[in-house]
Amino acid sequence: MSQQNSVLYDVPGPRQRRITLIASVVAGVLLLAGAYFLIYRPLADKGQFSMELWGPLVDPSDENFSQVWDRLGLGLKRTLTAAALAIVASLVVGTLLAVLRIQLKSLTRRRFTGLATPLSYLLRGLSVLLSAATRVCVEVFRGLPVVITIFFVARGFPEFGVTFDSLWYLVIGLTIYNSVVIAEILRSGMEGLPGGQAEAAAAIGLSPLQTTRMILLPQAFRIMLPALISQLVVVLKDTSLGFIISYEETLNIGKQIIGVLGNPIQVYVVIGVLFIVVNYSLSKLAQYVQRRLARGRSSKGLPAQQAPATALTSQAEGAGGN
Repeated sequence: MSQQNSVLYDVPGPRQRRITLIASVVAGVLLLAGAYFLIYRPLADKGQFSMELWGPLVDPSDENFSQVWDRLGLGLKRTLTAAALAIVASLVVGTLLAVLRIQLKSLTRRRFTGLATPLSYLLRGLSVLLSAATRVCVEVFRGLPVVITIFFVARGFPEFGVTFDSLWYLVIGLTIYNSVVIAEILRSGMEGLPGGQAEAAAAIGLSPLQTTRMILLPQAFRIMLPALISQLVVVLKDTSLGFIISYEETLNIGKQIIGVLGNPIQVYVVIGVLFIVVNYSLSKLAQYVQRRLARGRSSKGLPAQQAPATALTSQAEGAGGN
């Protein structure tokens, strides 16, 4: 390993290490000085660190402390509820849409031999039409800003006599946008796999749907998990757009608190910390799931670096045996 690293770059000597250490120390001191003179001093001069502004958020003896945190707790609960529903719905719809697009793309290449000529042309034309329709839907909803999607959902459904609580308008809007993004992530992951896997699956008698479900989709989830995690974090943050339909999530309730107490910097700092903690927890949970998936794969006796055709055959045989 050390020989490979030495080929890629030269190991820094004592002089270079000293220079790097000194430069790091100087940069750190400059950053601290800049933070002190450009951030701390201006805020301190305007009294932004006074307990009059921070007390309702950090001092339990403050008369407004319990009311403020009751409201923030309610907002955080509503945020997590909307995010959890939207994440589950987006994953389910996005996975189904990704599989549908893969299957339609496979059908457009089929010749439907053995059927009557008019029927074969009809099936091929229908496959091309459905494939184009799903692609247009993906491009349209992926291109629209999510705030517009939420707005039209909240205004469009009542026009047809369908009314929900504001929570469901937010969840539906987030699901429409994020499901198409997740579908494209999974579709690109499946199409990026070596073509020999699908060919080997066809050779051992698996249908296109079985190939997608048993071979391609599980690998796409593992490969694209970092991108999926990023998109799930986006879902959580986008719940703050619920203010356009008067949904009382964390940010909306924060604005109400600011209107009463007049401390926007302090409230937004606390809300920002809450979002960072939740997003960090979500990322750690996803990393835990990724490690469990890798551990489960190794416990089944599959080597980490296995030829695609061999891995495919072993998975298919194991599925057939079950």
